[in-house]
Amino acid sequence: MSLLLEAHSLDYRYADGSIGLDDCSLVVRRGSRNAVLGTNGSGKTTLFQHFNGLLKPSAGHLTFDGARFDTSRAGLNALRRRVGLVFQNPDRQLFSASVFEDVSFGPLNLGLDAATVRRRVTAALAAVGMAAQAERPVHHLSFGQKKRVCIAGVLAMQPELLLLDEPMAGLDAAMQDELLKVLDDLAASGITIVLSTHDVDFAYRWADHIHLLAAGRCIAAFPSAELPDRKAALQEAGQPLPAVIELHRTLAARGLLPLQPAPRSLKALLLALSSEESP
Repeated sequence: MSLLLEAHSLDYRYADGSIGLDDCSLVVRRGSRNAVLGTNGSGKTTLFQHFNGLLKPSAGHLTFDGARFDTSRAGLNALRRRVGLVFQNPDRQLFSASVFEDVSFGPLNLGLDAATVRRRVTAALAAVGMAAQAERPVHHLSFGQKKRVCIAGVLAMQPELLLLDEPMAGLDAAMQDELLKVLDDLAASGITIVLSTHDVDFAYRWADHIHLLAAGRCIAAFPSAELPDRKAALQEAGQPLPAVIELHRTLAARGLLPLQPAPRSLKALLLALSSEESP
C-alpha cells in the first residue's frame, strides 16, 4: 500500500506549556485500517487535530498524498475535503435542526448544486444506516445515532481519509456492534480509516496496523498480527495484552489449541476450539 498520510517529528505545546506532542512520527497507508492506542492524555486527540489541520505543529511537518500540508485558508479547506474528522462527542459536531440539514452542511459549503448535495447526503445516510431518520430532529436522536450522523456528515464530503476520535466511547454493546458494521463497510469501500481508542481488544481484532502513543510520542507502530510479541511497548503505552492472547496461550500450553495461528478475537478463539474438539 502507498503512503497516504505522514507525520514527521511533530511537536506541539499548549498555552499552559503542557506537552501535546513530542517528536511524534507516524505513517498511514492508503486503504488501511489503523488504531491509535494510548491512555487518556497520551496525545491521541491532539494528533488527530493535526491530521485535519485544526492545530499547527510548533516543529515538524505533515504530508498528505506526498505533498506537505498547505496551511493557507484555501489549502486547509482543500485538505478537509479529503481528510474528515469525527469528534468523540457528537454534540460538538451537530448544530442543525434536522439530520438531513446537518449532513448537508459540508457539501453546501463546497458550492455544490442542490441535486448533487441531495445525492451525497442520501448516500451518506444510507451508508451509516440512518436513511430513515433523515427528517428527524437531531436533538431527538440517541447518542449512538448522533455519532452515526456525524460520520455521515463527514462522508458526504467524500473524504479519502476518515479520522474517528474514540468512536466507541459512550456506546453500549449493541451500539458498538452497529458502528463496527458501519466501519467495516466503509473500509471495504476503500476509505482509509484511523481511529483512536484505549480498547486494546477492539484494536487487535479490527485494525490492520497499531500505533502506540505515550506522552505525546508514537513509541511503536506495527501490523496488528505482531501485537502478541509487543508486550513491552504495550506496557509503555499503558496497555495490557488483549485478553484473547492470554487465553489462547493458556489453552495452547495445555495442548488444547495450536500456538499458531493466533486468533484475534474471542469469537475466532471459540471457533478454533470447537474445530479442535470436533471428531
